[in-house]
Amino acid sequence: MKNFQQNLKKLEAADTQVLGVSMDSPFANKAFADSIGVTFPLLSDWGGETTHSYGIYSDKYKAAKRVNFLIGKDGRILEEQVDSAAIDPTKIVDACARPKLKQ
Repeated sequence: MKNFQQNLKKLEAADTQVLGVSMDSPFANKAFADSIGVTFPLLSDWGGETTHSYGIYSDKYKAAKRVNFLIGKDGRILEEQVDSAAIDPTKIVDACARPKLKQ
């Protein structure tokens, strides 16, 4: 989350909306965002419907995997980073700046 916050201006300049999603409650998300200085929206998937529909629920940990998705305006997933690859959002940030995404 902090890495996306650090790249927020660059992402917004590329006409990209950054959203965080977790299975935590809205209140927990707000407390977390405030504690680390995140200003983009953190959405609550309380109950896990979205997490399950995207196939990122981990039965082992009973929680969502760490995943970054770049979703196009048409709703298709254009880029995906999972687990340790999702810690550094450089690939996603760079993809947002590509000319074909600005169309």
